[in-house]
Amino acid sequence: MKFNKTVVIAIVSAVAAILAVIVGVNSVAGNAIAYGEKVTEAKSNIKVAEKRRADLYPTLADAIKAYDKHEAETLLNVVNARKAQDGSLTDTNVNEINGIIDLVVEKYPDLKSQDNYKEFMKESSMTENNIRDVRTAYNTTVSRYNTYTLHPIRKFFLSLTGYERVEFEKLSYDVSEDAPTNLFD
Repeated sequence: MKFNKTVVIAIVSAVAAILAVIVGVNSVAGNAIAYGEKVTEAKSNIKVAEKRRADLYPTLADAIKAYDKHEAETLLNVVNARKAQDGSLTDTNVNEINGIIDLVVEKYPDLKSQDNYKEFMKESSMTENNIRDVRTAYNTTVSRYNTYTLHPIRKFFLSLTGYERVEFEKLSYDVSEDAPTNLFD
């Protein structure tokens, strides 16, 4: 029994076309799943950044407050020691001390609180910028997912596979409910 070349080519072409459609439809579903996972990952990144903020700010604020207290006590001790010293000086020692003061500049303790506040502001700015970036990345990922799954042809193919589209909502940029406040009270 001889097969006609045309019939064989037509059958092979039909089988190849059916396989291409099956692979294409499954590819569309696979991509939709991948986009959905990227949205989930982006949302997780927001939680990580917000958790970092929630852990970092109170810790930095407590450290700054403790250092402020230490500096205030140190400065108060220096001032009180100098006051006590002033009462114990005699007239003969005053001339010697005045000569020394002319030669040496009196040193106060090196105060660092201002630097701590600057570092806190820098860290706060970096943290808030990171949160903004991960939120923006989330919204971008949601847009990509929505664009991909709502495209009419892909939507049709997804319905053939039984893929159920997830409704991801973009984030608004209202003030976060868990944003730290009154850190230095």
